[in-house]
Order: sequence, then structure tokens, then C-alpha cells
Amino acid sequence: MAQADLVALVEALARTRVLCVGDVMLDHYIHGRVERISPEAPVPVLHVDGEESRLGGAGNVLRNLHALGCETCFISVTGNDTAGREISRMVAKLGNAEAHVLAAIKRVTPVKTRYIAETQQLLRADRERVEPLGAELRADLLAQLKAALDHYQLVILSDYAKGVLGDGLAAEIIKAAIAAKRPVIVDPKGSDYSAYRGATLLKPNRRELAEAAGRALEGEDTVVAAALEQMKRHGFAAMLVSCGKDGMILVEAKDKVHRLPAEAREVYDVSGAGDTVVAALGAALASGSSLLDAAILANTAAGIVVGKIGTAVADAKELASAILDRDTLKSRKVLPLALALDHVARWRRNGLKLGFTNGCFDLIHPGHVSLLEQARKACDRLVVGINSDASVERLKGAGRPVQNEAARAAVLASLSPVDLVVVFDADTPVELIRELKPEVLVKGADYRLDQVVGADIVQGYGGKIVLAELVPGYSTTATIARASR
Repeated sequence: MAQADLVALVEALARTRVLCVGDVMLDHYIHGRVERISPEAPVPVLHVDGEESRLGGAGNVLRNLHALGCETCFISVTGNDTAGREISRMVAKLGNAEAHVLAAIKRVTPVKTRYIAETQQLLRADRERVEPLGAELRADLLAQLKAALDHYQLVILSDYAKGVLGDGLAAEIIKAAIAAKRPVIVDPKGSDYSAYRGATLLKPNRRELAEAAGRALEGEDTVVAAALEQMKRHGFAAMLVSCGKDGMILVEAKDKVHRLPAEAREVYDVSGAGDTVVAALGAALASGSSLLDAAILANTAAGIVVGKIGTAVADAKELASAILDRDTLKSRKVLPLALALDHVARWRRNGLKLGFTNGCFDLIHPGHVSLLEQARKACDRLVVGINSDASVERLKGAGRPVQNEAARAAVLASLSPVDLVVVFDADTPVELIRELKPEVLVKGADYRLDQVVGADIVQGYGGKIVLAELVPGYSTTATIARASR
């Protein structure tokens, strides 16, 4: 599928209706920093800065569907406890979701607590009690599902082996969905895939498929062979296997195998990536997409979320931006402010420090390159603001710029110290600085601190101003003057 068609597919996701059933849990994160080892034992001491809770398990599938704009129906079971009530509140806040979160008096809501220093997970502590549903609860869940099937286009089963889909319930749901002519996507658990007999597609990772096959799966050919065996044995129409850094393999038949390379540029956390894959895959198939195009979209979504910390989501805007990123180097880095702010927010969630510099950058020379290199060394990610053509003409006079803004942006985007380029139309970048809120603001040493536009803003929230050393003998004006002799 062409790039424009994939973007159109993303837009179509908001018109889909997806039903999700499975094990919901509470993902609890405790964030902090480590500066020393405990004197009591050889373990790091985490100085806690904050904590948060997110929907996990099947709840994270729901979050991803919601982020893609889908209309959803969510069916799950919690305990009648504090964590269960918090999950119910979170689901209700999402909106655009028909929610049936059933509470069982004696059930314990699964809670996963992760301790994270900066971007590094130190420890995970789980609280749970795994048990199948009682007969009455099981009947209630099936009744809710059957009542909803007519309105929704596709069913996702998110099995985390916490009991909601156990004891043959997954098979009953699949049977009901097939009778209603609704495709079923399963994110499986365990080694016995007969529990999902007749499902349209299974999405295991390589380790999970190896457990089901009963042997190690080292190369692509062994993965394909194992997938074909499971498809034949249990009546699956297809299988999408996640292979980590090796991407994904979509198997539809022996002569219909598609290899999708991994798309992540930075990997911080793979937890929850499978939830994103099944959500994007299900939404795309519900929109009428082919299986291959749905898998390509899901692979792109996975590449986004592994660049975030914790169980994260890929929203429709990020997905469209990532698809456009494949076009040229310019399109990967030159963005309007709204999309640039999305990138900046993601970087900050991952603990990265933002730097900003600006200029006309009419003719790139060694002085510019040195400035950008120094700026990048002072931060983790560098955004460069460049004046629009109209802005340059107002500042520099008729005949400037020599290169239009598209050309200047493309040249800057090709330089390795630059992470993003944003074109602004004002005479100064002060509003851009207010929006981006960089931790580091960089200008050349030919400016005094009181002459740096936005310095007061950045210093006002505790940011840093860096005056980069100049390379003698270089300026755009002098270069143009020499060229015109």
C-alpha cells in the first residue's frame, strides 16, 4: 500500500467498532532516581519522585483502541477491591467505550508495580491470585458479549492468563463470534493454542510460539514452520509473530509469508507493545484493510510505543506522523509545531532533556555546524527553529533568503546533531520557546545573555542558557558578499 493510502487507513480507524475481552490489570509505576547503593544490602536506593497508575493487560488494549479513535466495547472482570474500583474509574474516563467491568467479591485485581529509575526498570512486584470465573460470572460475561456482537465489527481477546478467558471460555467466545460472522484476533498465553481453536489470527511473540511448538525457534524459517503447524492444527487463518529487534512475520499460508522489519529508532520499554499491535491490527481489519496492510500499520505502532516508558499507547496522530516519516529525511525531522510538541512530550516522558536554538540558516557554513554540534552536546534532543522566508526578508532585506525555507529546513534535517526542525513566521522565536519549553537554550557567543531572545523565559522555569563558541571567519552575510564579487 502507498504511503498516502496508509495515512488514509489511519483516518479510517476512527470509524471502526471493536469489542475487546480479556484480563484487565492495574499497572502501577513508581518513578525516581538512584544515587547510591543501600548500606543494608547490595541494592540501589530509589529516591521516589512520583507515581502513577495506568490500565494494563486488556485495559492497555482498550487504551490503544481509544487512542486510535475507535468506538469500543470492553468486557472484563476485577475484584471488588481498591484496584478494581480504580480500573472502573479509568475505563469510565476514556469515553467512547461501552464498558462492562464485572466485579467479583472474592477475586483479587492483578496489580503490577514497576520501580523505575529515569528510564531503567529496577524491579517489578506483582500482586495477584489466578483463578477461573465462577459459573454465574461466566454466564454474565458471555451474555454481555453476545448482546454486543451485532454492533461491533471485530473481537479482540487479550489473554494474560489471569483467569478471565480460562477454563474454555475463550473457545466459547470465539464460537459465538464466528456464528455472528465476526473475525477474532487473539493475543495468546500458555502453550496450548487449542484454547483458541477457530480464531481468525493469533499474535504470539517468538518465545510464546516456541513454547506452543515445544522447540526453540532460532531462524525465520523455523518461526514460519511453527506458525504453519499451529494454523493447520487449530484452524487459524493467519498468525502474526513478534520477533523483537527482528520485527514481525505475518504468515497467511506456506507461499504467503511477509517479513516486516522493526521500526523503532529508540527502544526504552517493550512492555505493552503486544497490546498496541493487537489494537492497531484489529482496528485496521475492522476498517476493511487487508491483513498485510493491517500488519504494517501494527508494526509501525509498535515502533512508536517501545520508544516510551511503561505500558504506552500510539495515537492516530503519532501513527500518521510515523508513516510520513518513511518518505524522506526532511519529512522525518521537519514538522509543524503541533507534531513537534508530540515528539517533545514523548522525549520528556522518557527523561530526555530538550535543547533549542534558532536562526535563518540561509547558507549553512562551518560556523553553523559548530553551533549545532555544541548545542546537541548540551542536551539529549535538539530542536532548531528557522525563520520563514517572509520572516527572513523582513529581517535581512530584499534578496534574502538565498534559499527558500523548504531547502534550508531540508539541509538542517540532514545534519546529525539536529533532531527536529520547526519553521516559524514571527521575527523572533519567543512564542516557539514558550510552547516548547526547552531545558537548554543555545545561541552563539556573539550574543550577550541579555540579548538572547527567550532567555528570561527559560531561566524563569530553571532552564539553562548556553553561549556557543564561534568559528572565526564565517558568516552568511560575508559568504554572500564574497560570492557576489
